[in-house]
Amino acid sequence: MSSLGVVTPASMHFGTPLPLQSGAVLRDYTLMYETYGRLNPDRSNAVLVCHALNASHHVAGLHADDNGQPLPKSQGWWDNLIGPGKPLDTDKFFVICINNPGSCFGSTGPMHTNPDTGRIYGADFPVVTVEDWVDAQARLLDRLGIEQLAAVVGGSLGGMQALCWSMRYPQRVKHCVAIATAPNLSAQNIAFNEVARRAIVTDPDFHDGHFYEFGVVPRRGLRVARMIGHITYLSDDVMEEKFGRELVGRDLGDDPNYSTKNIEFQVESYLRYQGDKFSDYFDANTYLLITRALDYFDPARHFGGNLSEALGQASARFLVVSFTTDWRFSPARSREIVKALVDTAHDVSYAEIDAPHGHDAFLLDDPRYHGVVRAYFERMDREIQFQSAPLQDLRQPA
Repeated sequence: MSSLGVVTPASMHFGTPLPLQSGAVLRDYTLMYETYGRLNPDRSNAVLVCHALNASHHVAGLHADDNGQPLPKSQGWWDNLIGPGKPLDTDKFFVICINNPGSCFGSTGPMHTNPDTGRIYGADFPVVTVEDWVDAQARLLDRLGIEQLAAVVGGSLGGMQALCWSMRYPQRVKHCVAIATAPNLSAQNIAFNEVARRAIVTDPDFHDGHFYEFGVVPRRGLRVARMIGHITYLSDDVMEEKFGRELVGRDLGDDPNYSTKNIEFQVESYLRYQGDKFSDYFDANTYLLITRALDYFDPARHFGGNLSEALGQASARFLVVSFTTDWRFSPARSREIVKALVDTAHDVSYAEIDAPHGHDAFLLDDPRYHGVVRAYFERMDREIQFQSAPLQDLRQPA
């Protein structure tokens, strides 16, 4: 298996307004995206990867500096899964990843100028939903001339987008791969998101979402939000194995001038590091928008709470993957999806991976998990090759 090497992002501008589920419109917007591999002649090998909360369109390969040299630590967030010879093989598939509107990685979002006011959107950026993201992605694919996807793939919030694609554009999706996801958020998950949001909006530097005008960033709120989120992404076993109750280079009581502001345990040091790093690159308004989109996603709501009826709109075949120690998007939630698909006679494969890593397992290089994904895409590739092969004349010569 080899790396894709240096990859180059692209952007696409849209002047046609995008109607949103809220009733608002995004009048003028740009989407960032990256592609890997080659589109085959009949355009049947395109795979859309949908990104999760704090990720972007940069899903594989490396970015380069101004001199064309690979930047350190610029590897795409799913590089272990996507590339030549990898489970999602770019020698066989044309892979696309699009940065959603409302993000802070180049697509139009709260940090950009509102064409109606000439001011930075800030908190005035319209509410976005998973359905809105899927509609925006569909428009970009239209521009690329891709009428049907071999597959749409995503983990976590990306998995919700993959499910949404299968229901919203059923004739455009042949396969749906939904990993470590759920048909909607539980009350506990919504509660975690709300606590994180409150940390941000109560930061004195938030300024009702218009902090850009004051030249500040609500770093304290972002740090706490990230710390809360990160705890939920890891399993108790992983945290115990990594940190246990280890102290940071000292014993209790060693410092007579001890302050409650001190870092004493290694797990505290780790969480503060993650929070500091997050506050340097992520936008507070984007965090609020994306966590709300997570909360809102509930396709069964339009069908009286019946998930089977909601997924009954889909015509794709499905692969659903969960991880035993993922308590934020537990296997029970994936089994809800599988049951609804079975009830509606869909073709569905399900893998429940016994992995210790918690929710973050979908980002990691677990051989059993990657083996499942590889086998599924290899079968898909064989189907594409068979369907693309010229018909042979089997008649006997006269």
